[in-house]
Amino acid sequence: MNDRGGLGGSSPLASTEPQDGAVGDEAADQALRALAEPRRRAILRLVARDELAAGEIASAFDVTRTAVSQHLTVLKGAGLLTERRDGTRRLYRARPEGLDGLRQFLDEMWASALDIGRRIVEAERGITDDDQASAAGGLGGREASSPRASRTG
Repeated sequence: MNDRGGLGGSSPLASTEPQDGAVGDEAADQALRALAEPRRRAILRLVARDELAAGEIASAFDVTRTAVSQHLTVLKGAGLLTERRDGTRRLYRARPEGLDGLRQFLDEMWASALDIGRRIVEAERGITDDDQASAAGGLGGREASSPRASRTG
């Protein structure tokens, strides 16, 4: 494992290597790196709906064609663009599935954050796991001891 900023080698923050159960981390990392640059995000928006030639993309920016070409290469390498040749022209289109790894990462982070938030609120309100089990049983038609499950209309 890589040692980063003085963190010990056993810390999950100490490494950029995928952790156990971290599916799609490599794809998420590549997408995040590619999307970190504002022009790349703008290019992706341009080709999200329409297939455009490299020259058409370059004309939308106040930078050199070489710079745009480098951005296209990064986006293509991250799996966010497809390239098709039509004679001498190179046509680019967004690959929405290229964002799947990033989408999965964000979904997992969001679910984890919601779960942590739920536990904090439950701890503040003094709700225990036994209360939750009783409430879950009450939803199946049985009488529950939890005030939440036994409310009447």
